[in-house]
Amino acid sequence: QVQLVESGGGLVQAGGSLKLSCVASGNIFSLALVGWYRQAAGKQRELVARITIGGTTNYVESVKGRFTISRDNAKNTVYLQMNSLKPEDTAVYYCNLWTPNLVTWGQGTPVTVSS
Repeated sequence: QVQLVESGGGLVQAGGSLKLSCVASGNIFSLALVGWYRQAAGKQRELVARITIGGTTNYVESVKGRFTISRDNAKNTVYLQMNSLKPEDTAVYYCNLWTPNLVTWGQGTPVTVSS
């Protein structure tokens, strides 16, 4: 039914920037809580950032001041602007959409930050 497609990952040097995008199919995007998670090799998936229907944002402490989550409801898209990247940010990044009736995950986009 609902599909999420991430893009924008890749290779970047420490201190550089990337902008991730996630496009949702269907008609429920504007009614959903959306966010970004990441999973590094050998570690649990963790919440990176989330944004509510009204635009309220939350971030994991390790990315505060460096990452910015935003959404464009007209485009059914959520973004993650990542600045001042560190090697410890290396992971597969997943977008997530949540409503009381549905939880959907994207396929993931890998981010590698070299030292």
